[in-house]
Amino acid sequence: MSDVKITIRDHGPFLVEGKFTLCDAEGNEFTSTSDKPAIALCRCGESKNRPFCDGSHKACGFDSAERAS
Repeated sequence: MSDVKITIRDHGPFLVEGKFTLCDAEGNEFTSTSDKPAIALCRCGESKNRPFCDGSHKACGFDSAERAS
């Protein structure tokens, strides 16, 4: 089992829980201003705070509900 858990939320973001570092393509670290034990990463592409989710998926009609097989 991993120390990080990533949950795909139906019609919403990736919810990332646990200790991790989030970097861009050049290796620069993103700073999360959240004091919560998890962060949500945008999947719809409409967030004004990418790569973090700002709830824009609710208004843009993002539709995705993957299931592990």
